[in-house]
Amino acid sequence: MSGRVRLALCAWAATLMSACALLPLVRPATWIVQAAFLLAVQSGVGAATRRVPLARPLTVAAQALVALMLLTLTFAREQAVAGLVPGPDTFVHFADLLRQGSDDIARYAIPAPLESDGIRLMLVGGVLIIGLAVDALAVTFRSAAPAGLPLLALYSVAAGLSDGGTDWLWFLVAAAGYLLLLLAEGRERLSQWGRVFGGAARVPGEESGVVAPVRTGRRIGVVALGVALVVPLALPAMNGGLLDGAGAGVGSGSGGGGTISAVNPLVSLRDSLNVDEDRRVLSLRPEADTDVSNLYLRIVSLDDFDGTTWKPSKRSITAVPKGAFPTPIGLGPDVKRTEIETTVSAADWYAQDWLPMPYPPSGVRIGGNWRYEPEGMTLVGDHGQNTRGATYQVKSLDVQPTAEQLAAAPEPPPALTREFTELPDSLPPMVGETARQVTANATNPYEQAVALQDYFAVTGGFEYDTQVQVGSGSQAIARFLRDKQGFCVHFSFAMAAMARSLGIPARVAVGFAPGSPQADGSVSVGLKDAHAWPELYFEGVGWTRFEPTPNRGTVPSYTIPDASGSTLPDTTQPSESASTSASAAPSASETCTPQQRKVDGCASQSPQAAPAGSDDGPKWYVLLMWVLGGLAALAIPSAPMLWRLRARAARLGGHGRGEADVALTTLAVWQELTDTAWDVGIEPDESQTPRNAAARIVRLGHLDPATAASVHRVADAVEQVLYAPRPRPTTGLADDVRRAVVALRSTVSGTTRLRAVVAPRSAIRVVWALSEWWTGLTARVAQARPSLRKPSGQES
Repeated sequence: MSGRVRLALCAWAATLMSACALLPLVRPATWIVQAAFLLAVQSGVGAATRRVPLARPLTVAAQALVALMLLTLTFAREQAVAGLVPGPDTFVHFADLLRQGSDDIARYAIPAPLESDGIRLMLVGGVLIIGLAVDALAVTFRSAAPAGLPLLALYSVAAGLSDGGTDWLWFLVAAAGYLLLLLAEGRERLSQWGRVFGGAARVPGEESGVVAPVRTGRRIGVVALGVALVVPLALPAMNGGLLDGAGAGVGSGSGGGGTISAVNPLVSLRDSLNVDEDRRVLSLRPEADTDVSNLYLRIVSLDDFDGTTWKPSKRSITAVPKGAFPTPIGLGPDVKRTEIETTVSAADWYAQDWLPMPYPPSGVRIGGNWRYEPEGMTLVGDHGQNTRGATYQVKSLDVQPTAEQLAAAPEPPPALTREFTELPDSLPPMVGETARQVTANATNPYEQAVALQDYFAVTGGFEYDTQVQVGSGSQAIARFLRDKQGFCVHFSFAMAAMARSLGIPARVAVGFAPGSPQADGSVSVGLKDAHAWPELYFEGVGWTRFEPTPNRGTVPSYTIPDASGSTLPDTTQPSESASTSASAAPSASETCTPQQRKVDGCASQSPQAAPAGSDDGPKWYVLLMWVLGGLAALAIPSAPMLWRLRARAARLGGHGRGEADVALTTLAVWQELTDTAWDVGIEPDESQTPRNAAARIVRLGHLDPATAASVHRVADAVEQVLYAPRPRPTTGLADDVRRAVVALRSTVSGTTRLRAVVAPRSAIRVVWALSEWWTGLTARVAQARPSLRKPSGQES
């Protein structure tokens, strides 16, 4: 095995060993087998092009092109030309897959399911890109040390996303791969010198005599591996992952459910709020005598606040409990509650990953692949499960605490308080100052919460406006408090942040406000009923809903203390559904784009509502593009044959008049003769004289005496040109070569003859010419640089 091939194998192995750090992130880990095969093909192309040889940039370009075609064949076969050649639709499909993978990375926690083609493209494509960089640096450009940078980048991404555990093991594997690559490069460099140091000490007992530098290299490798094993133990752990902003509530994934991290369902909220059509999302049929004014449907809670936005934390998910759900956290036995059962039917177009349910649920009956998140008491679809067309029954508790119970609530557990009162340092001081001013007369957390709700809903002068931008950054809440215009996202976000600044555990819930009762006893929930509201925690009651958004939802009865003098309206009517703008619209349609899926739903129009296109037929430039594309598709495979035909015509059609032209014409017909022999399988041997080369062509080509004489006549003319002081012209050389071409083709099989025409071996001379041109160009540029850097007055 040559040193270059050995180095390419080590580069392949080092990339895969570093990629092993990604194995814990996705389950199952079968993607590594596919990545290893595709990477082997890419490395094999590099080894083949280096044997040609091509210029180094052309080698890297060939590998990159093959990698793109491999990814096209694997992930975008239907969008490619002939299933292999990438076209515009291929890159559009790649972009969609990458967006899907980004969504899934944000949605799923470790380990994510491999069923996502987007995640698989990211993994396999990333390994191919890193492998290309490693192969180019270590093998093509013969510099293995810098190849550690892409390997380190690959490991760092995996370690940053990992939840810890056996990080040191993957670091050891990656380090071993890098050291293997370095040792292979060192061995190749030593082999180029032969047996360096003739008197070097040999390893006893080895007849072949391994030199001391190799033994020293092994010792260095052992020491480096020991360092790679010990150092990670002393480094700080990288738990939590790059996508886990707050790091709170990360579960280990018990019960076979793994973990999941919901995407923020409010990312594209403003566009969803202003839809013209109020489509029905859900149809509810509660038990008789149920107070539907408090029948909020909760989808997910946002409890991680990073100063820019609220989003869900990663949580452990388990199997859906059979029978009754556990008692909600913090709910004591003295609080009045009533269990109600509601049948929910989702629209056929509504594809929500999280199951809308009244909070807190006490049981659910639903088919499909659903998982249970205990902290938020929510159900989330797994492996593509969603609510599209689903019908399910939910038992829930209508918790009815009194103002006295909330006011007398004891301190929450310290761990819960720490997690749900955390605020970023970037939060403007105005938020906390405003909260303290508003609640200056309150004597307990309950009165503080009511004062905040009163401030936003009635006394603060705020206006409900869905046209206001959502805003981002640490100043978004401060801007809302100053301008006093916004919709439910602003109100719920601001109240939750202000409650946390007062030490009250708070989070934001996203779902639907009560819908509109229908004549048949059902309740219709539409897009414009979507909503967001804050939930505050009180020990003995649990997570408790508040309603700070003016004219939306219903104000909870427990926020209106007797004889408190509060001016809060005692609103018990359901929110406006058809005439009032919504707060949040986490819905989805059949025309969802990946960006719309990221907000847990869409509200786009039906395909029939899309404007009709023009009937004028395809434009002229479209036809031109198709014609040019077809010509290119035909020209690329036939390029070697066309070049070969053009070269033969040029070489055999020369008519020289001067001595220089005689020499060029003679050498041209000779090259045509040797290239024709090469095309039928007789490889040229540049070390032989023209006479010996001609004899070799005659012998291997099984030529008859007349054709052999023609071949020798051409060889004699070449020797005249090369060695005679004044070469004399020889006539009829072109005819001699044409005779030899016919004879050479007649002595081979039909397959060889067809290949000589369609895919001639001698066409590789074009690549060699480009490689030489590139080498010469880079040399000239390198020579020109010192002169350009000299001062204008300095002599050369």
